[in-house]
Parts: sequence; structure tokens; C-alpha cells
Amino acid sequence: MSAGLGTVHVVGAGLAGLAAAVELAARGRRVQLYEAGRHAGGRCRSYLDAELGCRIDNGNHLLLAGNRAALGYLERIGALDTLEGPRDAAFPFIDAGTGQRWIVRPNRGVLPWWTFSTKRRVPETRAIDYLAALALWHADPSATVAEVLAPERRLFHCLWEPLAVAALNTSVERASAGLFWRILVETLGRGGRACCPLVPRDGLSETFVDPALARLRAQGAEIRFGARLRALSLGADHVAELLFDTGSIGLGRGDSLILAVPAVAAARLVPALTVPDAYSPIVNAHFLCAAPRGSPPLVGVIGGAAEWVFRKREVLSVTVSAADRMVDRPATELRELLWCDVAAAYRLSAHPIPPARIVKERRATFLASPEQVRRRPPSRTQWANLLLAGDYVDTGLPATIEGAIRSGFAAARQVIGATDLRNRGRGVTGRYRIASLDEQAQRRFSP
Repeated sequence: MSAGLGTVHVVGAGLAGLAAAVELAARGRRVQLYEAGRHAGGRCRSYLDAELGCRIDNGNHLLLAGNRAALGYLERIGALDTLEGPRDAAFPFIDAGTGQRWIVRPNRGVLPWWTFSTKRRVPETRAIDYLAALALWHADPSATVAEVLAPERRLFHCLWEPLAVAALNTSVERASAGLFWRILVETLGRGGRACCPLVPRDGLSETFVDPALARLRAQGAEIRFGARLRALSLGADHVAELLFDTGSIGLGRGDSLILAVPAVAAARLVPALTVPDAYSPIVNAHFLCAAPRGSPPLVGVIGGAAEWVFRKREVLSVTVSAADRMVDRPATELRELLWCDVAAAYRLSAHPIPPARIVKERRATFLASPEQVRRRPPSRTQWANLLLAGDYVDTGLPATIEGAIRSGFAAARQVIGATDLRNRGRGVTGRYRIASLDEQAQRRFSP
């Protein structure tokens, strides 16, 4: 560790906190990481399901080759080789009502000539239909996706709606048009090269969590589980003390705090902090069933109960976003309902229904409505040594893996930048150059 630098206390070991800690430790900062629970990763982790007898992910999180922050994080922790996926972007769909199948295949370059090919675009759509998405660019901040795009169009039903609901975890009637535009800019707007789907070969923990903890420990970071932060002792311009259930930790003038806890916890700890306060549920179903050899890594379901089905090592997993209509239904009913779509998507028999685990997340992410987007706080606070990180912070992205990691990197780099500024004021030469590691990793992994 570099002499003369204070400790950075990172509270919360979800992906935002892990990303912040990893970036800081790599830059030679002394890091102490605290997690209230027994496991790191937050909503992004794997565990052994005793009933199914195999490891499953607690949710389905799709990574794309253009997710620069996420790939930069994996590069930093040495886990890029734990991802796998097809060389080219290909998104298979099935219409649950008619059985019709098609594959959306964006071309690798930025110019979207794929929209001129009937073999690459949604059936019964025209190239000009896709230009309608440009209306999102200048949409009023209060506008929703359904207000800007045309819900009666086939393209809306078969592409824009499933993409928006999956990315924002909010119905198109309520989802922010501006936030959806940012998603399109960073995915289809960068061409098919940026849209290649990437999935963990083994599981979320094996890709995002375990390598990060190992790297942090190797770099001397202190990690404490079961450390629940009860309160902050706040001075006029800085945080003076962290009050945990097990004791207190004082912060010196050179120390910093990155608060990477959920929005509701941040609002409890930081006075007058405005955060999103409405949430949207997700329902996941994991079926103990192997997909046929050569099956695609994911299939989108149009007009069914399921929305996206993911092929994993031992299970087929279903995600239903913005699942208000399903979250209160009994697991036995959901098992039967969702398996119908899984069986159709992967050409399997409808009976017997394999064993399944239904996972309901009632407060999975903040509701990505225009009203809630306006409640997202910046990373900086009025206290000089306190920064916020988390998928609810204003990153310009919805509550995704990419957004969470980006928030952690941003908070870490602000800590480093503030330290450099103080050192320059003391006549000390700054030693920490902020490299675009995320862009380096994206170029390295890009097919």
C-alpha cells in the first residue's frame, strides 16, 4: 500500500461495492470492505439449491460484448475467460401464440444494414419501421416508451417492448423513454459487435464474485461479513465515524467512505437523501432440464407468460421482468405456466414438467419511470469524503450489471481524483493515472 494515503471504507459488497473496492485496491489504496450479509454479490450470485441438487443463479443477468464497465471489471479480476457466447449477435424469438420463429441478427458494424434484410429483422416489418426509434432521442424527459413509440406496430410488440421491459424492469406504459434510448445507444447503436450475448460458463458467483474476493484478499484488502452499518456520525463537511452493530470505526481526514448499499438503506443512513422509492418485481424460474445439444443460449418469448429463457449448464431459466401480474401467484401455478413457454422455446415435451425452483424478487430494481429516474442521486454528496455507489445512482443506465459496476468505478475514481488533488496542493506528484480499463477489456474480448 502507498504510504500517506488514507483508508477507503466500502460498505456493501454487491457489484457496485466490489467494483469500487477492486478499482481502489488495484490503484494501491488501502481498502476495507463491509457486507451485512454472509455472502457478497447482492442480487448477482449463485448458490446450491438443495431441492434441485445443483447450483443456480439467483437471477438471470445478460451481459453484452459492449458492456465496457462490466468487461473492464472482469479484466481487472482476471475473470474474462469465465464468459462464453456466440461470435455474432443473434437473438432467437418465438411467438407463443402462433409458434412462429425468427432470429434478429444485427450486423457487426455500426451502420444498421441488417434492417434491410428480411432474414435478419423481425418478420413483417420494414427497414423504415426501425427509424421510429429515433423519436426516443429527443423525447420529453417525462415521456414513457409507449408514448413515444407506436404500441400498435408489430415491431413494437416483437422487439422494442421485450427489450425495454427486460432492460428497465418496467412496463412500457411506465418506463422512461430517455432511459430506453440510452440502452439502445449502447447496444444496437454500437452495432452487432457490441450486442454479442455473453453468459457465465459456470455461474454468476464464479464469474463476478469469487474472483473479485480472491483478488482483493491478495492485494491486502480487509473484508468483513456480518457487518451491518447502523448509522453514520456526520460532521459539517465529512463523515467522522461508522457505527456498526459490532462497534464503531473512526474516519480520519484522509479516509473516505463509499456507501454501496441499496437505496432504501442509503436513505436511512444519509439525511435528506432523495432516492427512488418505487420498485418493480422480477420472477425467475429454474427448471432442472438440459437443453438439446446446439440450442441457443437464450430465446425471447413473445405473447407468453415467460419473456426470456436462458440455457444453462443444468437448468433452463426463465425471467419475467416487471412481474406485477405474476409475483403473487403460487409457485405451483407459475411452474406449470412458465414451463409451457420453455418447452416451446427449446422444442421440448410439455409433459412431464421437470422439478423447478421459483424465485420471486418483489423489490428487484427501482421502477424506471420518469418520476423515479428524477429521484436518482449523483455519486457525490455534501460530505467531502462520502460517495454513493449502486444501480440506483444516476449513471444514465437502468438497474443493470453494467450500471452497478459503472457506479462503483465512478465512485472509486472520484476518491482517487480527490486524493491526487489534495496531494498536488501539498506539492506531491500524483501517481494514479486513471486508465480506460473497461475499454481495453472490451476491445480484447470483442469477437
